[in-house]
Amino acid sequence: MAEPYLKELRSLVERFAPRRDGDLDIECKHFFSGAAAYENGHIFMSLTPVGLALKLPERDRDALMSEGGAALKYFPKAPVKKEYVVLPGKLVEDERALGAWIMKSIEFGRT
Repeated sequence: MAEPYLKELRSLVERFAPRRDGDLDIECKHFFSGAAAYENGHIFMSLTPVGLALKLPERDRDALMSEGGAALKYFPKAPVKKEYVVLPGKLVEDERALGAWIMKSIEFGRT
């Protein structure tokens, strides 16, 4: 069930966060009913039935929320994952913007 999410997440990482001279150590793993991407052991992105979510600083989360992003909850009764935002569909379809947001998420995940 989670395999399509893992495959798609790996594809996103390959397209938007290529390994540059070994400075990125990204691994994708099964996560709940989807997949998550980790950079040097720190989660920064997940793709699950609720959507593509990025870990970002508050100002960036606020900006995405104002563009249609949503708070991340993996299950209906689960707590909100406060440092994450589910990306709006229009942003996921904008490859240039999506790549920039993924790199911001990687950088924030390193902190």
